[in-house]
Amino acid sequence: MILDVRATPEEVMRAVGALNDFARCEAMPEKTAFGLAVALEECGSNIVNHALRGDANKHFQVLIERAGDAVIIELRDHGPAFDPTRSVPREKQPTNEDAIGGWGIQLVRKYVDEIQYERRTGQNVLRLTKSLRARLPNTTQDY
Repeated sequence: MILDVRATPEEVMRAVGALNDFARCEAMPEKTAFGLAVALEECGSNIVNHALRGDANKHFQVLIERAGDAVIIELRDHGPAFDPTRSVPREKQPTNEDAIGGWGIQLVRKYVDEIQYERRTGQNVLRLTKSLRARLPNTTQDY
């Protein structure tokens, strides 16, 4: 599924709703679906607020797909080059109270197994991958 998303908070939530529908169709565990929704909302909000500066005339794409035993969410935007995987973790930033950033990528890392970034043909491409096979033997509990 590919969504064209305008740079507004409402459109980010529309993408999250589409992800939730996809998760139901794929019979994903609620915990997994919730984590992916949080990750998509965080990354989408960052694109809206930072890369596209809240300009509702600008758009970005969200790709949601199942690839074997994994779910992949890919976000593509035409904002300035920015690799969120290189952001300084919050606990390693100076203790200056005015310092911002660093929390979101930590939150995303909590809910996905892999985060990849590349700059491709003038676009930021952020790829989030979550394995669906990480289960304890003979249970339905996720790792």
